[in-house]
Amino acid sequence: MSERERTFVMVKPDGVQRGLTGEIISRFEDRGLKLVGAKFMQIDQDLAEEHYGEHEGKPFFDGLVEFITSGPVMAMVWEGDDAIRQVRHMMGETDPAESAPGTIRGDFGLDLGRNVIHGSDHEDPGSNEREIDLFFDEDELVDYEKVDEGWLYE
Repeated sequence: MSERERTFVMVKPDGVQRGLTGEIISRFEDRGLKLVGAKFMQIDQDLAEEHYGEHEGKPFFDGLVEFITSGPVMAMVWEGDDAIRQVRHMMGETDPAESAPGTIRGDFGLDLGRNVIHGSDHEDPGSNEREIDLFFDEDELVDYEKVDEGWLYE
């Protein structure tokens, strides 16, 4: 049984620079997920280090921080039944070379370090809430009912 939940998604600087933001938003909307928060922003050093804190001390940490602060991102919160797992499935594998065609990374990514999109980890309970809280204040998220929800859920 699935559960209505919220998840954090970010179109990374490479996805923004390549003009993929609209396509990515459309894919989630087409799937039936509901956008409840969005922010086009430049991530500063402190936020980047906090966001990637679990990787601090690893050899690739500095590269992650440098890349995510290299250009604007589109930070978003999506809502729906089983949203975390749904988004992760639509994104594809972290390494685009291992992602199936039809997934965001499978269709738009070529390189592990430039994989277009970030989403909360469905295998790390609470990561969605932690990431949402890092990027959004509660009053920046909108509660509303979409007219098509009756056609999406039993």
